[in-house]
Parts: sequence; C-alpha cells; structure tokens
Amino acid sequence: MTNAPLPNPATASANGDPESRPLRSGDVPEALRSDVRFLGELLGRVLAESGGQDLLDDVEKLRALTIGAYERKGEASIEDAEALVEGFTLERAEQVARAFTCYFHLVNLAEERHRVRVLLARDPGAIDGARPAESFASAFAALSVEVGDDEARRRVAELEFRPVLTAHPTEARRRAVAYSIRRISELVAEHDDPRLGALARSENERELLAEIDTLWRTQPLRADRPTPLDEVRTAMNIFDQTVFQVIPRVYRLIDERLAGADAPPRPPQSRSFVRFGSWIGADRDGNPFVTAKITRKAAAIASEHVLLGLERATDRIGRTLTLDAGDTPASQELAELWRSQRGLAEDLAADVATRSPNEPHRRVLLVAAERIAATRRRDADLAYENPDALLNDLRIVQRSLEQAGDLRNAYGEVQHLIWQVETFGFHLAELEVRQHSKVHRQTLQAIAASTHGDDDLDEMSTEVLDVFRVIAQLQSRYGVDAARRYIISFTQSAEDIANVYRLAEHALGSADAVPVLDVIPLFETFDDLNASTDILDEMITIPEVAARLAKTDRRLEVMLGYSDSSKDVGPVSATLALYDAQARIAQWAERNDIVLTLFHGRGGALGRGGGPANEAVLAQPPGSVDGRFKLTEQGEVIFAQYGDPVIAVRHLEQIAAATLMASAPSIGERNATAATEFADLAARLDRVSRERFFELVRADGFAPWFGRVTPQEEIGLLALGSRPARRGLSLESLEDLRAIPWVFAWTQARINLTGWFGLGSALAAVGDEKLLQDAYKRWPLFRTMIENVEMSLAKTDDRLARRYLGLGDRDDLADLVIDEMALTREWALKTSGASELLAGKPVLRRAVRLRSPYVDALSLLQLRALRALRSDADASTIDQTQQDELRRLLLLSVNGVAAGLQNTG
Repeated sequence: MTNAPLPNPATASANGDPESRPLRSGDVPEALRSDVRFLGELLGRVLAESGGQDLLDDVEKLRALTIGAYERKGEASIEDAEALVEGFTLERAEQVARAFTCYFHLVNLAEERHRVRVLLARDPGAIDGARPAESFASAFAALSVEVGDDEARRRVAELEFRPVLTAHPTEARRRAVAYSIRRISELVAEHDDPRLGALARSENERELLAEIDTLWRTQPLRADRPTPLDEVRTAMNIFDQTVFQVIPRVYRLIDERLAGADAPPRPPQSRSFVRFGSWIGADRDGNPFVTAKITRKAAAIASEHVLLGLERATDRIGRTLTLDAGDTPASQELAELWRSQRGLAEDLAADVATRSPNEPHRRVLLVAAERIAATRRRDADLAYENPDALLNDLRIVQRSLEQAGDLRNAYGEVQHLIWQVETFGFHLAELEVRQHSKVHRQTLQAIAASTHGDDDLDEMSTEVLDVFRVIAQLQSRYGVDAARRYIISFTQSAEDIANVYRLAEHALGSADAVPVLDVIPLFETFDDLNASTDILDEMITIPEVAARLAKTDRRLEVMLGYSDSSKDVGPVSATLALYDAQARIAQWAERNDIVLTLFHGRGGALGRGGGPANEAVLAQPPGSVDGRFKLTEQGEVIFAQYGDPVIAVRHLEQIAAATLMASAPSIGERNATAATEFADLAARLDRVSRERFFELVRADGFAPWFGRVTPQEEIGLLALGSRPARRGLSLESLEDLRAIPWVFAWTQARINLTGWFGLGSALAAVGDEKLLQDAYKRWPLFRTMIENVEMSLAKTDDRLARRYLGLGDRDDLADLVIDEMALTREWALKTSGASELLAGKPVLRRAVRLRSPYVDALSLLQLRALRALRSDADASTIDQTQQDELRRLLLLSVNGVAAGLQNTG
C-alpha cells in the first residue's frame, strides 16, 4: 500500500458488463483521492515496520491481483489471486486479512471526511435545484405552494420524528477499534486544514502514524460478547460526542429556514420535534441477558449522561450571562425565582451571589446547574422534581431577558438549552420494552397453573412480571415518558394485546397500580400483516386501550417488521405487503378517528428494510406518515448517521424534510394513483417473485445447504452483540434463525440474496419493458425497490458467489441462485433504462467500485478458511489448533468484509 491504493483506470471489461468497469480517475474527487492515497501510504509504512517488507509485498501482490481480476473479470486473474491466498501460511493469511480490514477503516473515514467537506461547502439555505426531500427549505417552500404558508407552518409545528436506537446488529468492529478510528478521523480533519504550518503538519503526520499503528496492533475481534450494558454505554458515546450538541443545531437550522438566517432575533418558530427511543437494555425478545435489573441499570446510565450534559450546558451558559442588572434588569418573575432558590439552598445562593455581583440571570442559571447536579446525585432536598420544573426556570430566565430587551441571549443559547431539555428530559431516550407474544401466553399459563402464587413460577415468568414493576419504578423516578411503550413481537391477535394488561395487573397487584402503558402491536409475518386491521379493530375495544386512547386524543402506534416479512416471503412480496398493510392501516385509522404513528422496524441492510430513509418516506401510502415518522436506527447505521455532527445534522434535516413533504397533497395523490394504476403489475410481481423465492427456500435440504455455503454458522461465534443469533439451535429449519444473521450470511458470501431474489423472474414474467419503465418513472414504491435492488446487486460478485455456492455440493440450488442473479441484473437495468447499475447514484457507485477489489481479497481469504472447515477430508486431518486458527481467519475476514461493504446485516 505504498502507492495510491485505488483501482487503476481502465476501459470496460472484456466480457462487456458495463457495471463491471473499474473506477475511473475522474470518478474520484481529487480531495478524496488525496486522502485515500495519503492514508494508504501511512498504513503501508506501518505494515512494513511491524511485519517486515515481505508482509507489505504480500499485501501488494494480492491487491494487484484482485484489482486486475476486477478490471478484466478474467477467471485466470481471480485464480491467480486465489492461488496466492492458498499459498499463505495461516499466520500470514491472518496478517493480510487484518491489513485489508485496516485499509477499509481508513477508506471509510476518508469518505466520511469528504462527505463532511462537501456538506460544509454547500449553501444550506439554497432552494433552487434542491429536491424537497433533501432540504427543509425546499420542502417548506414546495408545501407552502400547495397548502398555503399558514397551513405549512401548522404542519411544521406538528412534525414528529422518533428514531429508536437498537443494538442489533451491532457493529462488527470493537469499541476500541471505533475509538481508534475516531481519533484518526480527527487528525485527518486537522490535516485537511490549509492553515496548518510545516511544523504542525509534521507533528500531525507523526500522530497519524502512531494512531494507525495502534489501529493495526489493536485486536480486531472481541474476546467476549458485549453485555447489554456494554451496548448501552456504546450508544452513550454517540450521545456524548454528537447528539446532545447536534439537536439544538437542527432546530436552529429549521428555524432559520422558516424565517431566514438574516431575520432579527425573535421567538423561535421551530419546536423540538425529535424524541429518541431505545431498545438497548430493554428489548428482551429472544435475549435472555436483558433482565428487569438490566433495564433499570440502562435507564440509570442514560439519565446520568443526559443530566451531566444538561448540568454542564447550564453552567456554561450561566457563566456567559454576565449581564449587569443596570443594563439588563431582572423581571419580577426572575426576582421571585431567585428568592425561591435562596430559600432552597441558602449557602449555595450566597456563594453564587458573591461570584455574580449584580448579575441576576447568571445567578439563577448557576443555581439551576447545581440543582441539575443534585438531581443526578439524587439529593432530594435540592433536586428538580421533573424536567418540567427545570423548563419552568429556564423560561423565566428567557422571559426576563425578553423584557430587558436582550433578545439575542433570550433566543440564543438559552433557547438551545430549552430545546435540549424538551428533547431529552431527564431520561435521554425512552426505553421501549419488547417481548414475544408467545412468552406472554406461556407466562399466563404458568400463573394459572401455579398452586403457590408467584413463588413457584419459573425464571422466565418471574422476569416477565418483574419488567412491569421496573416500568412503574422508572416512571416514578424519571417520568412517564421514560418508559411507557411496550411492543409485542409477532402479534397475531387482539388477545396478545390484552395479555400485556393482564400481566401488568398481576405484577402490580391491582389495575390502579399498573403504570401507564402504550401497548404497540408488531406485525412481522406476511399473514400477520394481512390480518393487521382485523386485529386492530378488536384491539381498540379492549377497555385499557380505549381508556388510553381517550387520554391521548386517540393517538396510537403500530409497528411493522421488515426483517421477518422479507425472510418469510422474499424481498419483493414483503415490500408490496408492507405497502398494502400501511395503506389499509392508514385507512383504518381515518375511519376510527385515530391519530396514527407507524413505526418502521427497518435495518441497515436492504433485506431488512434498509436504503435511504428519506426516499422511503416519500414512497409511503397516503395518510401513513402525516407528519409523524418513527423508525429503528440499528447498529452500524447509528454510527454512520450520528457519528459526525455535520452528517448528523444533515440526516435529521433530510428526515424532517421528507416527513414534511410526505403530507403534501401532490405526494399522496401521486402515490395513490400509481398504486391503483399499477395494481395488476404489483399482483404479478408478488405472485411470481414469491413462487421463485419458495422454489429456493422450500427446496429439500435448503437450510443445511445455506449453512454450508455461507459463514452463517460461524457468525454465531463472532461476538457481535448480546443477543443470540438464533431463537433455537437447529440447522434443519430457518424458522428460528433471526433475520440479522440470515441477511449477514448472504452478504458475506457476496450474494446479497435477501435484497433481490425473485425480482428478476417477476420482471421477466411481465416482459413488457415499456410498462416497467413507465412504472419506474411514475410509481415511487417501484422505483425505490428497483434502486435498492441495484444497490444490493452492485455489491454482489458472481465469480465469488459461485465459489461460495460450490461449497454446498448442490448444483441445482447454486444454479438457481446464479441464474436469478443474472436475470435480476438484466431486468433491473431494462426497467431503469440505465446502462450500468447505480447510474443515477454516482457517489454510491464510486464507493462500491472503490472497495470491491479489496473486498474480493478478503472474500478469497474467507473462502480459504471455509473450504478447509467445510471439507470432510480436511476435518479428519487437521488438529484442533489448526481448526481454531482457521475459524479465527474466518472471523477476521467476516469483520473485514463487513467494514468493506459497510453493513453487517
């Protein structure tokens, strides 16, 4: 990696596949190319220093061979690379795998840095030429044209976005690796500063070399699975580093979009519309390590972090408000607040008054900061009772500044602090409990069968009851919003909802003692999606649900599962079924005067509902969004969207813009018209794709074959997250296999089957290119599906796929997969009318081509390990030590491929 580690410019491949062309020089912006070259050279120096020139030479040989194979798609070239890999000792193979993985981490941060560079250079207020789904200013302008300015502002005021952080799939990289990458990223940003002098630049490069050396020497695999509390603390890092500071910047950005950046100081027009949720430490569906005790600790950790953030922010702002009472007099209301504070803590108030002579606003905020600290310490005498009490104090300060004419301070940092308290409260993110409906039924049966009350209940049933007691405790300590949502996995009847209330009443002893519960049905399978509205009809007749609806102005959440529906019937049928379910549920909500929020259980990978969220929002059925959008943000997606503050602001603006635009009459009419016009096409796509999917997954012996041709079995050994990969342990059935390893395994095998299988046969069965191209232009759901399939196919590789599939000794199934891959690629391009995959997404196309040859190298290393582990002959000749070394090589390659493809599943 001494030279620029980029594919060399070349012409189209010999076999004529346009999408197989390598990256051309002009495809990579010079700034990005320079960063990648620079970091590659530094990594090369580290490898040579650490492992010797021969290690660097082996890495360079494999790099050259895989680039050559990628450019020419010639079988001989890939065989040459394969032969080189087979000749490595296991120790050398491991070193090479780690080298390529380090390279991917560096490329990823270089691309992130370039994305930040582009965003910072962009005019944030530009409207002309910006798509409404991309810019809040453009979205508001477009909506105002359709519904008028007043109505558009009303819809902005009712906007809601609820991202829910989940720990599955967690990142394949260790937290120590993530920290190292973040330090390198900060140094790369510093290196990018043109003001850096020669001495400072030299020191920067020295520090970069040291950090890259640390990254190289850091063990990439976790020795043990992270605990649920480890996962909580990982999420807290994102809150501390970016989210807490970013939130007021997002609201400020939208406020400026509404009034103009040059508008004089005025009361804010943007309200706090983001509310974070979290399943981390609360999602117990299939995770025996999440207990009631863990949920209580998770809430305490989150509260500690947000209270510390609020304390520091309040103290910082208070110290800056050195406003003399002569120029900025205190209002009567502020004076009364100060007297109240003195009565509450006389010594503290006296000390603050001494440090803040004649500075009434400063004094009040410094005491408020001490009260927040007391809340964190649980000092009841000084603590705030709840976030509303703190908000009341802050608004008194703000109104006093208004009355004194200091509008800049009133609506500046003080408003930022108000927005932070409104968004995070004292709990940071609402813990949302999730449990499987079957577990509830089993617990009720155990209670009914018990002859000695709860004393002889099994451990599972005791845990189910304990969680309701913990919810009550959390609501008492942090407020109702800290934990009131309870999600039922695999909801199959209204009885499943009623069971939650029965269990809560049993756990707390009486209906009056039951905590506030918003029970959310989760419809996951194809059959459950189809039955959803019938179940909801019965659900709203349950007395506890009806009572809750009456108290919340008939607000109700319904969750849709993308993962299991895709594994159930294939990606095409699942996409169509989810759209139909949303349309029917939205219509049901309108008939029943329900204020509906649909909760989208999306993953990072396409087989789990992944893809650009803002584009997905605009393809939803009429009335299914209506200014409210909620989705899961999972694993590596959390770090990708919130790891950098500039990117986090952009992500939240895009979601807000798309959610606002989704309520535009033109969007609803467009989607409804297209769904009606192309209903026959949808029905045919559904039928043919599902038949093709079943032909594969219901074939005799499919499950063990799948386990053999992918690293599915070994994924369970990789310490990715606290939750087991399976609900059961049998390899004879896919029923108990979670959607995460199902997707992950196909991704690792460079097949990505879960994102596209069945679509090629369905499109070919339609056969009418003109109809398909017309649908692509005018049917948003179909267009999004095709674009997501192109994204998935761009990361596949039929040469490597054939090698993985060859491990299974089932030519019939292997041919079925390869034929469908080719057919899907052919018809996806015919449908879009493009000459190559991702033709309309140059940035993504560049990222895929930049990585592909290097992912190929790791795939060949992974194949070497898989062949030996899968071979009966080898199994009888290699000892346990060699088997352990092969598994380690396999897991290292899994880690590296995940970094290269930028998703774990």
